[in-house]
Amino acid sequence: MPISAHSVCAAIRDEIIAGAFPPGSRLTEDLLARRYGVSRVPVREALRTLNSEGFVTTRPHAGAFVAELTSREAADLLDVRLLLEPLGAARAAQRRTEAHLRVLRGLVRLGRRRVTQGHLSDLRQLGDWFHETLAQAADSRGLADLLTQLRRKVAWLYAVEPAARATDWQERGALVDAVARGDAERARALAAREAERSAALHRLRRGAPLRPEGV
Repeated sequence: MPISAHSVCAAIRDEIIAGAFPPGSRLTEDLLARRYGVSRVPVREALRTLNSEGFVTTRPHAGAFVAELTSREAADLLDVRLLLEPLGAARAAQRRTEAHLRVLRGLVRLGRRRVTQGHLSDLRQLGDWFHETLAQAADSRGLADLLTQLRRKVAWLYAVEPAARATDWQERGALVDAVARGDAERARALAAREAERSAALHRLRRGAPLRPEGV
């Protein structure tokens, strides 16, 4: 079956986040098409999507390049996340389904188990799944898309020590309880507290895609 532009977009994005394509490097349609075994058409569509998400920039008569952000823009990502994640949690408390609750509770149990077992390397992916499910529970396509893009960009720019992630799961359990009760204000407050603590623990990755201010 032909590979869709969506799949090509996800593959390029994942490689950008992983650092396979360095900041400022050129993304050539021909080379990407050969890399993923597709024609240039899905690559072109994927680059347009990544440009709209902020992972890629295009330059007139030069083509597409991996984006570079300023340190101010990087800091702004954390600030925007501080605003949106509490909103998403409050909406989830008002709109969640039983299916969302089952997944969220299962992830909390799994996260706590991994912490007890000392399997800290699993916590990042579990945390991503938790927040993606919470965003979906808000039942707002636009809000969920914004939160997903923000988390991807933060993962691209920032690193968090695994030990720091281990402290999150007790509070996430309390957040799920608030969502289950429909307590939007409590859910908002708990999500804000986690986001604030998380922001304080983030450090820019070595080689993060930053350019000087004003450039």
